[in-house]
Amino acid sequence: MQILASIPSPSQGVWHLGPLPLRAYAICIILGVVVAVWLGNRRWIERGGRPGTVADVAVWAVPFGLVGARLYHVITDYQLYFGPGREPMRAFAVWEGGLGIWGGVAFGALGAWIACRRRGIPLPALADALAPGIVLAQAIGRWGNWFNQELFGAPTTAWWGLRIDPAHRPIGYEQYATFQPTFLFESIWDVGTALLVIWADRRFRLGHGRAFALYVMCYTLGRGWIEYLRVDPVNHILGLRLNVWTSVLVFLLAMLYFILSATLRPGRERVVEPTPAASPGDEASATADTVGDGAVAAAGTGAGSDAASRAAADRRSAAEDDRPTADQEGTGRGTGERGPATSDPGRDPGGSADPGDPDEGPASAAEQHLVVDRGRLADENTQIEEAARPSQSGPRAGETTSRQTAQPGQPGQPDSTGRQDAPAGADHPGDAEGRYPEDRGVFADERYPGDDRYTPEEKYLADQRNRFAGPDRDPRRGGAGRRQVSEERTRSTENPPEGSQ
Repeated sequence: MQILASIPSPSQGVWHLGPLPLRAYAICIILGVVVAVWLGNRRWIERGGRPGTVADVAVWAVPFGLVGARLYHVITDYQLYFGPGREPMRAFAVWEGGLGIWGGVAFGALGAWIACRRRGIPLPALADALAPGIVLAQAIGRWGNWFNQELFGAPTTAWWGLRIDPAHRPIGYEQYATFQPTFLFESIWDVGTALLVIWADRRFRLGHGRAFALYVMCYTLGRGWIEYLRVDPVNHILGLRLNVWTSVLVFLLAMLYFILSATLRPGRERVVEPTPAASPGDEASATADTVGDGAVAAAGTGAGSDAASRAAADRRSAAEDDRPTADQEGTGRGTGERGPATSDPGRDPGGSADPGDPDEGPASAAEQHLVVDRGRLADENTQIEEAARPSQSGPRAGETTSRQTAQPGQPGQPDSTGRQDAPAGADHPGDAEGRYPEDRGVFADERYPGDDRYTPEEKYLADQRNRFAGPDRDPRRGGAGRRQVSEERTRSTENPPEGSQ
């Protein structure tokens, strides 16, 4: 009854596909490597690494790890392969079992270090990402011991006892049928270790190798008592199995590293993998264009301030088709803030300053935009009215003041809204270049005559353009652009600007 209630062992651990043997031990190891690479890749990407890096590192780490695991087993259990009546060539028979995890992790780390050095990656950061996957690979690999009926514990009569065939029972235990399933204990412990490392890494943001150190501490803690249950022949030191001493030593080293790392390098790495260097051909065409909330960030190499300003204006016109033209972005009509008054960099042969240049003072802005030739403006207003849209949309709900056209010939006389005409005889600085009305000016809101933030010249200029502006003549838009002032960006009387009276 007890035997029927025990855990059975597989009847065979190898299948033959013609001349090719298919061994369960090898399948478990390969499956563990696949899981480790998959989980490690996901965690590496979450930390800011690039996809595929873990697979590239595994090309180095896995072969090194297999060689190291076999070397550790052969060295610590040399009596199984060397000596009278032994076959030294069996040391290469990896398929028969016998891989020491200590040597696998140590040599695998060496291979990973070589790969990381070639790619400029810090090994501790990669080890943190790989730690849960490594211990899961160990959990899967332990089932290969089940197929080989090896590395079991002391005899037991409990229901979880593992039934071992007589051919695989160690000397002195031939009369026992069931043994402690240490492979199952270690596999369960490894899964719990992986979950603990994942949780602690997310909860405390472990970095600089501390997640890997936590994995080592947890694994060695469980391996110590599981190793104490095993009865397979192994070397002893001071009455304890060699692997027990190894577990104690590795646990102390991992704990010391964890404490020093947390003290000297708290937190987590900000950059875990360097960005690959761009080829020389890409540097000339590489620009950083970010359009958002009226701001355009442009990067250029070897260009002066004028060229950078023109490039920024071109990108703004191409990217912001659903927004008003560039002159409104300088006024901040949506927020009630007055922006810098600048002319269009693309039309200013004198090389005006960048629209976003904070060093440009109000005096230079006024010289460029706010002196108006009233006579010429009145003539062009008539032409603009004839070319304007068939119908002019009326004021929106909530607008209580109307827009009026200033009459030429009456300098300095305020109208019904409180505006004043520009001084007679003033010359527009852009007449010689023919920039008006294409040049960009300041659009003050004339509906607030008491707002002392705008000069009379600003209000006059804004009134004329708001009323008579036709389609945008910017050649970059093909001559069929939008109105220079959109109703969506026009302030209503319910939302006056700060400081208005």
